[in-house]
Amino acid sequence: MSIDPPTYDVAVVGAGPAGLSAAVGAAEAGLGVALIDAGRLPGGQYWRHDDEHPPHPGHRDGRLFARLRARLHHQRRLGRLHYLPGHQVWLIDRSRPDTGPFTLRLNGPYDTAPVERDRVRARALVLCCGAHDRQLPLPGWDLPGVMAAGGVQALLKGHRTAAGRRAVVAGTGPFLLPVATGLAQAGVRVLAVCEANPAHGWLRHLGGAVQAPAKSAEALRYAALMARHRIPYRTRAAVTEILGEDRVRGVRLDGGEVLEADLVALGWGFTPALELPLMVGADTRRDLDGSLVAVVDARQRTTVPDVLAAGETTGVGGAALAVAEGRLAALTLAAAHGLPVDPRAARRLRTTIRHGRAFAAALHHTYPVPAGWTGRLTERTVVCRCEEVTYGELCRARSELGAEDPRTMKLLARPGMGWCQGRICGFAVAAVTASLTGRPATAEDLRPLSARPFAAPVTLGELAGMADGDEEPGAEADDEP
Repeated sequence: MSIDPPTYDVAVVGAGPAGLSAAVGAAEAGLGVALIDAGRLPGGQYWRHDDEHPPHPGHRDGRLFARLRARLHHQRRLGRLHYLPGHQVWLIDRSRPDTGPFTLRLNGPYDTAPVERDRVRARALVLCCGAHDRQLPLPGWDLPGVMAAGGVQALLKGHRTAAGRRAVVAGTGPFLLPVATGLAQAGVRVLAVCEANPAHGWLRHLGGAVQAPAKSAEALRYAALMARHRIPYRTRAAVTEILGEDRVRGVRLDGGEVLEADLVALGWGFTPALELPLMVGADTRRDLDGSLVAVVDARQRTTVPDVLAAGETTGVGGAALAVAEGRLAALTLAAAHGLPVDPRAARRLRTTIRHGRAFAAALHHTYPVPAGWTGRLTERTVVCRCEEVTYGELCRARSELGAEDPRTMKLLARPGMGWCQGRICGFAVAAVTASLTGRPATAEDLRPLSARPFAAPVTLGELAGMADGDEEPGAEADDEP
């Protein structure tokens, strides 16, 4: 016999900067909160750490994380916040459209302990699902030794492990700098940071850049680390081919120069994880960096009643912006429950968010995905690594079978049908399809490769349990957490 779980006021998905801020803010306002996160420790990708090495408290963001983590544990002790680490949300449904509580189905494939509870029910949601590395295919990128820049950093932060001895860090954006300096501090020889865009891009967007003065100090710190470790920073330097047969042996730059390396870290920005917002029916749009993001209003509310979103789910913009959005989402929920909210605090947060978005816009304009990158692909270049779909197969699906949109391309050539369900190749497949049809990619191109029936892998046993052990549709639990 199934026992109904308690119904929380709000379930927050994700314990990164936005999720931590939203969860502790909602709990401190007096709401009953469930915080669900796939990670074993709080902090998300930005504050990823192991048990012995939390983010350094001397760092500005390290102090912020320490305060949020302390508030999290305090609210747990008070019984206002139930924290579920190591749990993934694979499905969200609702007893009645636009009303009634949400039911979140959970599993814990990466947890060291059994899943504590397979369902969480809540009257409202704050989705802070984060993002993953955007990857652009190029010849040789499927060789062992080629990694996403975020994956390289995750190994360093979470496991104190360097993935190679001689590295090239390439792509675009400021995230390349902490990856390169982190590798150097771990004893790896970093041959170069190869930035595909020019260095003077910020000059055209100073209005947005000055909205985040703390970022200037951060940039100077990385510049000093780059100089200390003698890491060359090369602009307008795009990697056109990764060399090797059984594993990486080096890279070729667009000028023909070859750098010998056994590790290549590639980063082209980030793609928000939108499985859950799309699952509940939230509207999306195409952001300035080409990513699909959830649409929210000035209070972080999505277009679905009782569903809010914060952090990179609404657009990539950094930890400070994510924290402010999470906090504003908490205040919005508190006000909706009739709890006292300081209107001045809400106004200050909206100002912080406006400045953060202006900085993010400048960032996206300065470090765009390079135009014409699909022209570097060869017929044998793998685009979808799960299904081993090549660029040539995509071209033939377009020319011989008439695939003119990503959905049709997926059906005819199978990109995005493998284990990752398009998380890695989705952006690239949309861009390639649009390029082959002679037009720019749109939000309509990105949505079919971002929506998934289940947001995480699920066993047949869990599906069977969903049918056999759950309450009748429309039933509601009245107990409180």
